[in-house]
Amino acid sequence: MNRGISNLIQGEDITLKRVEIADAEHLGVLDDVISVYDPQDNKVKVGLNYKGPRIVNFAGILKYDLFPFAKVLGRLLEIIESSMGLPVEIEFAVNLDEQNPGFYILQLKPLIRNSEFFTIDEDEINKEDLILYTERGMGNGKIENITDIIYADPQKFNVAETQQMAVEVEKLNEKMRALKRNYILIGPGRWGTRDRWLGIPVQWTQISNAKIIVETDLEDFKVDASLGSHFFHNITSMNIGYLTVHQSSGMDFIDWAYLNSIKPEETSEHFVHVKFDKPIKILMDGKQSISLIEK
Repeated sequence: MNRGISNLIQGEDITLKRVEIADAEHLGVLDDVISVYDPQDNKVKVGLNYKGPRIVNFAGILKYDLFPFAKVLGRLLEIIESSMGLPVEIEFAVNLDEQNPGFYILQLKPLIRNSEFFTIDEDEINKEDLILYTERGMGNGKIENITDIIYADPQKFNVAETQQMAVEVEKLNEKMRALKRNYILIGPGRWGTRDRWLGIPVQWTQISNAKIIVETDLEDFKVDASLGSHFFHNITSMNIGYLTVHQSSGMDFIDWAYLNSIKPEETSEHFVHVKFDKPIKILMDGKQSISLIEK
């Protein structure tokens, strides 16, 4: 519990050391998890006895059962789900020592699910009355207690300045947390990405008061949606809406002209904070993946 040399405020990866695959290979710890791509045969071959790029795909375990991973995992999930009464996500570590192999549970999280799905009738949607519409929404239900939107101004977005943008949004989030208000957060690319060229590299604590997180593309900036497991667990367990708006699809859209017409409560170099007099209505259909935000 003592303060160590690692500053954990910098993120959960601060205690990890990055090691090149070639260096780890010499340590003998990759024998059961490595395959090799053979460009001559255009095949992926299990083991290290070939020349070519290395691939960490755990084929020795998953394909040849060098460690009874599937049986152990299956049995554990049965026990834990039976005990907790609902499905779980687990994190684990495996020791592949030939003399004393072991499977260790690091943590487990309940997968909280809402069995009552909210349904949107597409025939009743009038897109002229919407701030946002997407057919790639994740979340379910109706939210009618949010009055704030914080969005990255598309005209000022610069992919080379995403680290600065993370600091800006953190300050806005701190203000919203002090005011005890949730908000809708809109930004281009991926929120929380480790690659700052793919979006805004925030930590979860920097956007903690966001109730709806929106990732969108821009005309000259198109990135696939976030796929991190911790990211999605935070969203599902905290019932946070995650909306992906592919404006280039011709179906999804954000009414930027409407947002720009509202007098901002605060602006930073890259962000705009607008506050409405009345709560905004947010509808999320979990089955159809349709989500919308009404004006």
